[in-house]
Amino acid sequence: MTQALFDLGPTMLGPGAVLLPGFALDDAPALLAEVEAITAQAPLRQMLTPGGQTMSVAMSNCGALGWVSDRRGYRYDPLDPDSGRPWPAMPPLLLRLAQAAAREAGFADFQPDACLVNRYRPGDRLSLHQDRNERDFGRPIVSVSLGLPAVFLWGGLRRADRPRRLPLAHGDVVVWGGPSRLVYHGVLPLAEGSHPLTGAERINLTLRRAG
Repeated sequence: MTQALFDLGPTMLGPGAVLLPGFALDDAPALLAEVEAITAQAPLRQMLTPGGQTMSVAMSNCGALGWVSDRRGYRYDPLDPDSGRPWPAMPPLLLRLAQAAAREAGFADFQPDACLVNRYRPGDRLSLHQDRNERDFGRPIVSVSLGLPAVFLWGGLRRADRPRRLPLAHGDVVVWGGPSRLVYHGVLPLAEGSHPLTGAERINLTLRRAG
């Protein structure tokens, strides 16, 4: 399915937003090796929401800043709160891929300083939300899907807007910025399955300029 979608080329989701099917496919094995190295230094963990609920998706970070959540709120921090050390450096391969995807969507000179590493297992989901913790909404978000397929919810600028359901396969990349930067988005509960490279998991890498 990924190859068939890739043959169709990019899919415009809205102004400043595009789905790039199979864009990361060739780099996927190397990207997963980088994820393994990142999470060896900064292990995946299920963070708490400000309300004290445990998130279903396990997370880590790489780059100069890392996204964290606890009872103090959502924020970016240069230090891993679990270790007190800086987050692992962003791998050059991941930086180059994100910049190339951003250019495809019309965003030149993208310089991400944060990459959120998300691990989904069957049943894990991400509710509709906006990415609002960054300082500059003029920079896009680049999201890379690896492993099990997922259904991405692409909404509007209001929470009440009915979202579209977009299948995402291994190697797909979504970029959104400009007028679409604050679109509500999420992920439906991950279906059971097994992928040759990740087993019963989906890995999502979400890059942004946070500081």
